Amino acid sequence: MDTVFLRRLFVLFFIEHGTRRVHIAGVTRHVTAEWATQQARNLLMSLGDMRTAGIQYLVRDNASYFTDGFDAVFTAIGARVVPILPGAPRMNAIAERWVGSCRREATDRILITGERHLRLVVTEYAGHHNEHRPHRSLGQRCPDAVGAPEPPAADDQSRVIRRDRLGGLLHEYAQVA
Repeated sequence: MDTVFLRRLFVLFFIEHGTRRVHIAGVTRHVTAEWATQQARNLLMSLGDMRTAGIQYLVRDNASYFTDGFDAVFTAIGARVVPILPGAPRMNAIAERWVGSCRREATDRILITGERHLRLVVTEYAGHHNEHRPHRSLGQRCPDAVGAPEPPAADDQSRVIRRDRLGGLLHEYAQVA
């Protein structure tokens, strides 16, 4: 992501394949192997033992900062690391789709000024993605409501409220009980 001051920033994120839940690991101007490895450690610590036990695979990019140390963080919990093949973005289609959606719906519509601003925008968009945005592969549910029952159908007497995110850039609608 390029800022309004022509500085390039990088966002490291992880997506749970089964639920499409997005985790923003960090934002930085200078990506190093040590930084990426530490962000992976921080993510696993924040998830806890119960959620990390379900990680079987890590499909990752072939960037130079994904070193053996980064891979070791995931192999230590029993996950198999699968780097995507060069020129085969469909191997990581879920991540590519999230990047495209984040750009189209949020970052391309805001002039990003720096790391803190980008972190705020991307974290807010990830919250929208996880808590509200419906996914066809999840039966039109959001990642945080995968196990929830289907909401009741709206009738003519239903009231709808709107919640704005990112200063009105994103709108979320819900029925009032």
